[in-house]
Amino acid sequence: MDITPQEVAETLSMVSEQNLDLRTITMGISLAGCADEDMGRLCDKVYDHITHTAEHLVKTTNDLESEYGIPIANRRVSVTPVAQIAACCPDEDLSPIARAMDRAAQALGIDFMGGFSALVQKGIGATDRKLIASIPDALAGTQRVCSSLNVASTRAGINMDAVLLAAQTILECARRTQDIDCYGAAKFVVFANMVEDSPFMAGAVHGSGEADAVINVGVSGPGVMAAALSELPESASLMDVAEKIKQTAFKITRAGELMSREAARRLGVEKGIVDLSLAPTPAAGDSVAKILEIIGVGECGGPGTTCALALLNDAVKKGGVMASSSVGGLSGAFIPVSEDAGMIRAAVDGALSIEKLEAMTSVCSVGLDMIAVPGDTSVETIAGVIADEMAIGVINTKTTAVRLIPAIGRESGDVLEFGGLFGSAPVMPISSFAGTVLAHRGGRFPAPLNSLKN
Repeated sequence: MDITPQEVAETLSMVSEQNLDLRTITMGISLAGCADEDMGRLCDKVYDHITHTAEHLVKTTNDLESEYGIPIANRRVSVTPVAQIAACCPDEDLSPIARAMDRAAQALGIDFMGGFSALVQKGIGATDRKLIASIPDALAGTQRVCSSLNVASTRAGINMDAVLLAAQTILECARRTQDIDCYGAAKFVVFANMVEDSPFMAGAVHGSGEADAVINVGVSGPGVMAAALSELPESASLMDVAEKIKQTAFKITRAGELMSREAARRLGVEKGIVDLSLAPTPAAGDSVAKILEIIGVGECGGPGTTCALALLNDAVKKGGVMASSSVGGLSGAFIPVSEDAGMIRAAVDGALSIEKLEAMTSVCSVGLDMIAVPGDTSVETIAGVIADEMAIGVINTKTTAVRLIPAIGRESGDVLEFGGLFGSAPVMPISSFAGTVLAHRGGRFPAPLNSLKN
């Protein structure tokens, strides 16, 4: 489907008046050829391959931004999960690979690099254990590198040993970066049903089923959606609301489709996916929470919020899939507490709790995202929160995730300040009734019956 001049004009209006941007253009890069038993050579190969493959990424995206007038908030790179390329290396500490990735990110001028990751949903190999043990040092010692673990899937169930390790890792990442508001934990995410083509951090990896290099685009547009819905009277039915969301999502996605086509063509790599996720920012008017309130919820987190979010998520996907033949990634409305001004307000007002957020994630693919909890939260509590969220993903055959930030030395009511797209995170109260048994039982939560679909 060709991009028409009218679509370009509408897009420019959305940019100038409603905060439309592309949240990210992410180049996925395979590191399959970088494996080496010598750590020094492995790191050199990783650095050289990334910087060579993505050499023109920033210039190309800058040119596209200037030519089409559509802002691009972030330029990012995702790579093959590092545990998969480090298996032949005997070193116990894998953090030098993360530092090589960070140097490559700095040399390229990109914002974030994802892929210091492992897939451990069914079992934990020796290299996986080494990578998990290296995550706190890796994230504390780098600026741009992000890390992720896939600890559950509908096919495999939940690896409860990995859940406990993930909880311990979250706490240690926060402790190692206490002097910068525990920022290390903000770069680490735990997944169920991780996808291979997400352009969004901290969970982006370049999956083994992908081409050597691809371009994946993440659209944004909560401000555009809010403006469109504001045109409807309060008497409009939910069918009318859903139709308006679909129409608007189509327009937003077409902008992403245009930019992904051009970026891939100019860089000479495969065109990947367009992720339909509505990604908010701390800026006024660019909030998913605001959209839910326009739909009719009194304040985000109040009764009706999960219903409104389900309607939004479904209608966005219905509109977006008509605008691109390559929809993928997460493709769900983001509900990060720290990155959404409306979510921050709702949390401070007491309208939004962690328990309500968990309910909302049952209809939204991005999970419990960027939530600060008191610094004295126990590892068993964090493991319980992860396990609960993983169960939602496994039973409902959907992607979901947890990104918690233990605010070391802080308590409920305090605020962590990250700046930029990460915004600020109010420290939210969390239940202290997790107990001490479940997190330490270990073993595997068996795959549910709906995994048998052959």
